[in-house]
Amino acid sequence: MILINNLHSKIALVTGGSKGLGRHISAALAQSGATVIVNYAHSRETALQTVDFIQSSGGKAFAVQGDVTNEESLNHLVKESEEITGETIDILVNNATGPQPELSLEESTWDDYLDQLNFFVKAPLLLTKAVLPGMKEKGEGRIINIGSEVIQLGNANFANYVTAKSAQLGMTRSWANELGRFGITVNLLNPGFIPVERHEGIDPSDYQKGVPLGRMGEPLDIGNAAVFLASHEAKFITGQSLSVNGGKTFGI
Repeated sequence: MILINNLHSKIALVTGGSKGLGRHISAALAQSGATVIVNYAHSRETALQTVDFIQSSGGKAFAVQGDVTNEESLNHLVKESEEITGETIDILVNNATGPQPELSLEESTWDDYLDQLNFFVKAPLLLTKAVLPGMKEKGEGRIINIGSEVIQLGNANFANYVTAKSAQLGMTRSWANELGRFGITVNLLNPGFIPVERHEGIDPSDYQKGVPLGRMGEPLDIGNAAVFLASHEAKFITGQSLSVNGGKTFGI
């Protein structure tokens, strides 16, 4: 259950917020009262569909373009978001992702690893630096990095992705230690395999057999977890890795 109005007056920026899990994270934050910046890289039409979806339920949202792997573009994204809302960012959800090719060790190149590190390490680093001044001035803030259960599963033929997602864990813990004195919490939210648009045509039955709860998760499960980590109720939770996958993995 979403905590209605729990995030009233807060400004949330969700990277890659126009589709997939990002769309549902954006919608959940908006339903809980936040004004949401729905970031997109290419398709404004898709982003506006998400904005319309949020507004049809009484929420507040704006679509803002920005390539989060490009420093100039992401700085413009943050600046435009603050100009639109008239406020600095209170909640940053580092969710954006790119292609996720499955490659054997022999097939992999360093560039394949860098492609994933650009989305999951470089982008969160630069975005977090961009929103920090406003959070420090307010004396509070929420940074939520979207990780993955692959950190624990270590999927074969997927080391480029697994390595980058694993790096987020150490990054999250180090940032939590550094930023805690400013009232800023930093947490890692790890979804399990939850089918969205990019998984169309994939049969989830084999995965589901290994889920203790015996069913697949829903995108809103991730949205609800993000709302909690962004909420006032989570003000004493930082540096944590929360897996939302029906018990398929356990804490690290």
